[in-house]
Amino acid sequence: MRIAHILFSQGFGSRRQCAGLIAAGLVRVDGRVVDDAAAEFEPEGLVFEVEGRAWPYHAKALILLHKPPGYECSRKPRHHPSVMSLLPAPLRTRGVQPVGRLDADTTGLLLLTDDGALIHRLSSPRQHVPKVYEARTRHPLTAEQVQRLVDGVVLDDDPAPVRALQARATAPQELRLVLAQGRYHQVKRMIAAVGNRCEALHRSAFGALELPADLGPGQWRWIEPQAIVPPR
Repeated sequence: MRIAHILFSQGFGSRRQCAGLIAAGLVRVDGRVVDDAAAEFEPEGLVFEVEGRAWPYHAKALILLHKPPGYECSRKPRHHPSVMSLLPAPLRTRGVQPVGRLDADTTGLLLLTDDGALIHRLSSPRQHVPKVYEARTRHPLTAEQVQRLVDGVVLDDDPAPVRALQARATAPQELRLVLAQGRYHQVKRMIAAVGNRCEALHRSAFGALELPADLGPGQWRWIEPQAIVPPR
């Protein structure tokens, strides 16, 4: 694949802008300047540099972001900055979007990708991809409240009960929930439905992928789909 097309596919601007980066000597492969836009490279596994920053080629981008509080999972946020502002320009340009959404005040593991098929696969309730949430409640949890979350509660927009795959009190006012669905404000509404209130919420896992301890709030890294749902 031509280096100009590689840059374009990875979000480094329009075709003209990518050609300009190359002509200006701002692109390197294996430490050497590539100033010919027609130079060809095998893209798979390629790591190139643009303006001194190393960038691995990915046909489809898949990003793990440790979402901090105070950010909206939207390209057109209304009240807070967008999580997109935490990502470098090439990822924004190529159109990555969140796989599901976390509320502005919810923290933790957020996936973003430009792979529409993967978004559908990970978001569909039929796939039963579990997500783990850690909640802090206003009042001490009772055994009855925890059991009701597993047995099922009815939310105000649907008569069908929603259930946690697992629910466990990890402290008097701390709850770990495992869900397969992803409805609007679901965790908060489920906790309210059993007579308590969610004061803070954090997503710690998505499928088989756990939020790395060394990834701080606002930081991101590349991942592979197999890290979320290992092949059967």
